[in-house]
Amino acid sequence: MKHYLSELQERICDNWNAPALCNYGGESMTFGQLATGIERLHILFSHLGVSKGDRVAICARNQANWGLAFLAVNTYEAVAVPVLPDFHKDNIAAILEHSGSTALFADKDIFDRVGADAMPSVRWAIDISDFSPLYIREEGRDAFDSLDARFNAMYPEGYTSACVDFPTYNDRNLAVINYTSGSTGQPKGVMLRYECFSANIAFGQKRLPSSPQDRLLSILPMAHMFGMVFELLYPLCGGTAVYFLGKTPSPTLLMKAMSEVRPYQVIAVPMIFEKIYRNKLQPAMKKPLVRILAAIPVLKNIVFRKMRMEINKSFGGKAKTYIMGGAAVNPEVEAFLHRIGLHFTVGYGMTEAAPLLAFENWDRFSLRSCGKAMDYVQLRIDSENPAEVPGEIQAKGINIMSGYYGNEEATKAAFTEDGWFHTGDLGTMDAHGNLFIKGRSKSMLLTSSGQNIYPEEIECVVNSQEFAVESVVVMRDDRLVALVKLDDDEMKKRREGCTLADILENIRTGANRRLAKFCQISRIEAVDKPFEKTPKMSIKRYLYS
Repeated sequence: MKHYLSELQERICDNWNAPALCNYGGESMTFGQLATGIERLHILFSHLGVSKGDRVAICARNQANWGLAFLAVNTYEAVAVPVLPDFHKDNIAAILEHSGSTALFADKDIFDRVGADAMPSVRWAIDISDFSPLYIREEGRDAFDSLDARFNAMYPEGYTSACVDFPTYNDRNLAVINYTSGSTGQPKGVMLRYECFSANIAFGQKRLPSSPQDRLLSILPMAHMFGMVFELLYPLCGGTAVYFLGKTPSPTLLMKAMSEVRPYQVIAVPMIFEKIYRNKLQPAMKKPLVRILAAIPVLKNIVFRKMRMEINKSFGGKAKTYIMGGAAVNPEVEAFLHRIGLHFTVGYGMTEAAPLLAFENWDRFSLRSCGKAMDYVQLRIDSENPAEVPGEIQAKGINIMSGYYGNEEATKAAFTEDGWFHTGDLGTMDAHGNLFIKGRSKSMLLTSSGQNIYPEEIECVVNSQEFAVESVVVMRDDRLVALVKLDDDEMKKRREGCTLADILENIRTGANRRLAKFCQISRIEAVDKPFEKTPKMSIKRYLYS
């Protein structure tokens, strides 16, 4: 397995003048400018007294300079501490203090919101938009004022590809502490080594190789592991230009960006594809002519090909693969996308695996699964009959974290006595190694009769009903209740005389027709606001139980 910084160095040297990091609709930097910017920050770090192993936090919105700042920290062999900018200011301050971060890259408004007094460990902070000083606790302004002179003195002939020299013999060293909000709502610092990233990136380039001719649109938070690895490091290691959307993607903005950037692959949560199915594909299939054509074997392929082409066109027309993850995929939607031949697959991972655990290419993907164990990791099901009886999914491999920073108790609890990582997810695995997720072990509901209920499976059925967008199933007085967020746009168009009570009852009866007797829903309750989510867009169930 090749070190990812070695791959990155080669791509930089081979594509010096090609675009690397770009802000959608704004400025961009080439691979050469990226390397030059990294070296300038290295000189700044050195003059500010940053040492190998020091913690440097990044708390900013997605942008090209986020990637530059991260790679500068990463190649300097300081420890990067990415922090989600949407965290509460007290949470941000607590993470900086807990990690011992002595330096910070941030958006100015985020820095002002948290306040310097709330970050006593931070000696200096840099505005990520232009790398100017936001705050200097100790003497250090000269490091910024003299940066140009120092850089020019070190490279009087200019900084060229021959000057690039990244460290590549540090596989076991700590590279990143990534704070994630878990099911308890309390963030934990996941310690990840350089080899954790090398394993994921090597696997990605082996299975879905990218090239300088490709582009990728980044929409996931960079402080979230999937975004950082598969929308920044992995594409750059293939010489691919990354375009940052830079803001929360509304459907209109997202599809406009997709059509202009024309990414070679699309990574998204299932909800995006479920909306396409509900708003475009399902209504089209209800048209009389389309239904007739789809019922004729010779003609149905023409209908499905046209639908597939429309989806591809809406995403720019160059996507080779659509990858879904972060939440359960609605079985009805998944089956239909497979039926029309869309090149999609479903992956499985978590921060503690940096992030991938299972994946399979679209042409070998088994429906309802989330792929097979990726290279460099082993998966097992803690069950006497892994193919039939769900058990906890456990993992072991070089991509698995070292532990939780400053929390020996949580680290010890995260591993079995024989060294396997507890994912906390329940699943089964067939004879071919396909992994099927049943739900979180903490989410599993137990009836008074001893029946195990996996709420995620029920929710997929509920979410397929008309007017339902997303749901959470809870247990009340030994009865199942579904909390449902309704589609506001569809509710405005509902037929006259159809009351809210009618809609909720229709959802309940429609879902129960497809559910086993032991997991029938007794009541549906509408919620006013979308469910609160984790960074990977999973619903924070503990808030609704």
